[in-house]
Amino acid sequence: MSDTILEMRKITKTFPGVTALSDVSFKVRRGDIHCLVGENGAGKSTLMKVLSGVHPHGSFEGDILIDGERRAFRGIADSERAGIAIIYQELALVPEMTVYENILLGHELRRGPVIDWNATIQKASSMLERVRLDVNPATKVKDLGVGKQQLVEIAKALSRDVRLLILDEPTAALNEDDCDNLLGIIRDLKTQGVTCVMISHKLKEVISIADRVTVLRDGKTVRDLDAAKGEIAEPVLIKHMVGREIDNVYPPRLAKPKDEVVLEVRDWNAYDPRIGRKVLKDVALHVRKGEIVGIAGLMGSGRTELARSLFGNPDGYELSGELVLKGRPRRFKSPRDAIDAGLAYASEDRKGNGLILIQDVKQNITLANLRALVRRGAAVDANAEVKVANGYREALNIKTPSVEQKVVNLSGGNQQKVSVAKWLFVKPDVLILDEPTRGIDVGAKYEIYTIMNRLVEEGMSIIMISSELPEVLGMSDRVYVISAGRVTGELAAAEANQENIMRLATS
Repeated sequence: MSDTILEMRKITKTFPGVTALSDVSFKVRRGDIHCLVGENGAGKSTLMKVLSGVHPHGSFEGDILIDGERRAFRGIADSERAGIAIIYQELALVPEMTVYENILLGHELRRGPVIDWNATIQKASSMLERVRLDVNPATKVKDLGVGKQQLVEIAKALSRDVRLLILDEPTAALNEDDCDNLLGIIRDLKTQGVTCVMISHKLKEVISIADRVTVLRDGKTVRDLDAAKGEIAEPVLIKHMVGREIDNVYPPRLAKPKDEVVLEVRDWNAYDPRIGRKVLKDVALHVRKGEIVGIAGLMGSGRTELARSLFGNPDGYELSGELVLKGRPRRFKSPRDAIDAGLAYASEDRKGNGLILIQDVKQNITLANLRALVRRGAAVDANAEVKVANGYREALNIKTPSVEQKVVNLSGGNQQKVSVAKWLFVKPDVLILDEPTRGIDVGAKYEIYTIMNRLVEEGMSIIMISSELPEVLGMSDRVYVISAGRVTGELAAAEANQENIMRLATS
């Protein structure tokens, strides 16, 4: 049997007005962990959708060979029968169903015409053991954390007797412990004979786990790298991904923060009646003009709850304490009130809460401040809207054929820029960025960081929430650490390091 389990030859895939893949060739050795990297929009996910049958045979040019045999997948069912399974960044689980129902969904074990639930539960339990997930299979998926849901997805794939497992950004929404656990399980699967293809923007985890790496750029294969030859290193990956060397991932800032305090929070408490407990307890912090303040903490520590409680409290928390914005005590009844007062919030979930994917770039950018474009009290000035959108498109280097392009068709990095542009158009004094670079590549991250620096140099203040400690350390003037809803420490840039932050985050 050949050492090559998968080969894709000269794959070309076009969409209206866009060539997503151009003569891409891709080869995976049996038993390897093969990582696929590239900037957002490079074609990684499209290539895997071609492989898995999401884009069926006939909708692209080129050949797919499995074990040396040419295959023509008409849909996902065909690729599954060939032993291929794909797990997307947005998990495909049914929240209201149990773990065992999700694992065997569509492949239930039957005794005659009826489902054999005992056999189904036993099979699901054995799959959970393979991924080292100790949960009751009768638990509803909605009651599991994101990290455990990711493992349920892998158990679901393994139940199909998968030989080639594709993971698209599997650690994007996970905290550090869950990331380490997942990478350990992927290594275990390798020892069990499962070949893995993993798409990731986290270069450190790519370096730690990959046997080989293929780099895509602008829909083309740029380079194949082999760990055994010592070819996989961060500077090499960055250079091939972006087409240039980036010496400093975090660009230097020219201006220092002013002494003026723009936002201050004192004794801030938030009680969530839905779960019957406080999610924020006596939080105190301040933000100066022209400053980037980092908010660090483990998943579930209260970082996003803090942001949303300040931004008009859309979750309906019972709040107490003081919020002072530009010297005035405030208590916002809605996000609209916060926006009008000069406070904006870019959600961590850009697809769910930040953008309207079926609308175009122009509509998304102007959505939060349409009143500024209304003429004669009724209609939006369409020409002015296009002019505004094009201005932000140019200023933020949003890669799109037109501002009339639907946001769903943009890469993750460009979607993130649209989300930032939307809030820049309301011209806030304080901008809260929640996970501003989640799921985007190193080149797009650099552009987002450059935009952040430019904004604070122009006098805006930024609160940045991030799960990536190097990002917090690389961009922040000061760092607040939150644990279990409390601020457990404030660190100046000079004293902030990963050890100090993790000590405070776990206290």
